[in-house]
Amino acid sequence: MLIRVMYDDGRFDMVKPQLLDALLAAEKVTSFKRSESWAVVGRDTIRSRHNSQGYQGGERRAC
Repeated sequence: MLIRVMYDDGRFDMVKPQLLDALLAAEKVTSFKRSESWAVVGRDTIRSRHNSQGYQGGERRAC
């Protein structure tokens, strides 16, 4: 499954979930597509490496 992302320079791309995690950690993306809408970094709740339990909800990202 690929996820649509928008980079901090305005470009769009399709990436694998593992790459999305790395891009979020590196603060290289400003938003990514979930099944119902776009998730905006800094505004919407997203999974975090700082959360020791990890994300407990269902998969919401979609192409």
